[in-house]
Amino acid sequence: MATEEEHVVSKPARRGGRGRESSADVAARRHQARMLALQVLYEVDLTDHDPEEAMARAFAEHEPVTRDVVEHVQSLVRGVGQHREALDPVIAGAAPARDLAEQAAIERNVLRLAAYELLYVPRVPPKVAINEGVELAKRFGSENSGRFINGVLRTILEEHPRADEKPTAKRDD
Repeated sequence: MATEEEHVVSKPARRGGRGRESSADVAARRHQARMLALQVLYEVDLTDHDPEEAMARAFAEHEPVTRDVVEHVQSLVRGVGQHREALDPVIAGAAPARDLAEQAAIERNVLRLAAYELLYVPRVPPKVAINEGVELAKRFGSENSGRFINGVLRTILEEHPRADEKPTAKRDD
């Protein structure tokens, strides 16, 4: 079996000599990382496979994968794993009409991933975490998954503001 490093390529060459990657390129790789992390979380949730082995399989199936994508997937999967016992009750409280165990596995794992970013990754703006969760739900879930995920994540954000943010009054800018 190949090692993870054999499935990783270096970062793409910089364009035009400007020394900066476009924000669209960075956003696209972060989106790819979230999709791979969701795939891993889904597998681990349904099969109880080892997360590290599941990540190695995901990287092998989607090679080439840039180093920054690999690192982001690892950070997301490990972060959700470390905080899962705290995340699940928060999600359950924000979606009282649907027991967490009865939710579709894809929705449950989209919620875990996005809630982790909302609550524990301050460099990710809340709007980005919610929008990415909704997009993943629309792509991989059922017809109504996007609306459900959006409502649950907005409730989580309202009920559990980040420690690094002060509540602010709504403004019309």
